[in-house]
Amino acid sequence: METQAFQKIYTKITAVTKATCTLQASGVGNEEMAFVDGRKAQVVKIQGTEVTLQVFTGTEGIPTNAEVVFTGKPPTLKVGEELAGRFFDAYGSPMDGGPEIEGDEREIGGPSVNPVRRMQPSDFIATGIAGIDLNNSLVTGQKIPFFADPDQPYNQVMATVALRAEADKIILGGMGLTNDDYLYFKNVFDNAGALDRIISFVNTTENPPVERLLVPDMALTAAEYFAYEKKEKVLVLLTDMTLYSDALSIVSNRMDQIPSKDSMPGSLYSDLAKIYEKAAQFPEGGSITIIAVTTLSGGDITHAVPDNTGYITEGQLFLRKDSDIGKVIVDPFRSLSRLKQLVVGKQTREDHPQVMNAAIRLYADAANAKTKLENGFDLSDYDERAMKFAKSYSEALLAIDVNINTTQMLETAWTLFAKYFTKTEVAIRQALVDTYWPENEN
Repeated sequence: METQAFQKIYTKITAVTKATCTLQASGVGNEEMAFVDGRKAQVVKIQGTEVTLQVFTGTEGIPTNAEVVFTGKPPTLKVGEELAGRFFDAYGSPMDGGPEIEGDEREIGGPSVNPVRRMQPSDFIATGIAGIDLNNSLVTGQKIPFFADPDQPYNQVMATVALRAEADKIILGGMGLTNDDYLYFKNVFDNAGALDRIISFVNTTENPPVERLLVPDMALTAAEYFAYEKKEKVLVLLTDMTLYSDALSIVSNRMDQIPSKDSMPGSLYSDLAKIYEKAAQFPEGGSITIIAVTTLSGGDITHAVPDNTGYITEGQLFLRKDSDIGKVIVDPFRSLSRLKQLVVGKQTREDHPQVMNAAIRLYADAANAKTKLENGFDLSDYDERAMKFAKSYSEALLAIDVNINTTQMLETAWTLFAKYFTKTEVAIRQALVDTYWPENEN
């Protein structure tokens, strides 16, 4: 064994599995990066002097006398203003052909912010999507997932949120993206001229799945720099957390750990919480808001990944295809933002809470009318109108391709109320009806 300027080099591997190799080594840190036979690896377990390394591309063909070089530090990211507008891989290296970043080097995956250093989230974050802003308003410092079936256009929704959201920086963490998805994000951001505020960390399906585990930490290290040090409003978009979790299970299975529910590792809850708990609103200004996609297998919300996610996050946004209009909508019945009451009607117009509630109630009446129709019962005049309203409401407000501000959303809702219902049926406080009910309507 010889040492060479901070690097420890060993040449005796004692055990090799599909993804890991073990050796005797001293003075090595947890999560430290290393090279095994020239391949990138990371320390995943230390017991006394026995060190186990996870080799990202797998261990096939690695001999027991392969050279193991420890770098002396965990994965790091260089942070600075020049991150903006760039695409990086899971190790924080440029993948857009641009120059390397010169900046302060930060360890990734550090602890989340001490709760004492946080304040209650209180700033409305507009996305331009009515299914979110009108019914499930998001607040800076919130953590919330999109639950979606794998065949739904959730990456298009994420790109849309990235372009429309009112934030200083948008950080995309793409895990297991197809090459088409990667190019789609790149083109959309390029064409919108929004690259100056978007930073992307991407692991594609062509990269080893285990590398996905670095992506959220890379994205959140950049987010902490801009939110905490630069006092900026940062929105982190992570897609897809199910593929991230699959990578966790690959690693734990290869290390012969006993799997828990749905073949996921027993540490799944804390692995996910470590990411989501980075969301915070800082007293000095600056915030990190996290929106993550969790794809559902066959719509199964009881699977370990969405199940654990629901305990950690503050609500969920549920995408589904609406058969009446043939478009994907944000489902008003299964979506919930637990922090919306902090901003609805306070940072948005005074009629927002009542309009939101009235619209959902009338939409529910339409769902009941639909059930009556399917079961062969006669529909009342009110039922007929409620069903027409629901279709218009889905088309004009719930569909994910609607891009208007909150005031326009409220105006649209009032117009629909007036078109299909009487003031009494809408049952909104009289003072608001007097102010906002469209003129020339009943």
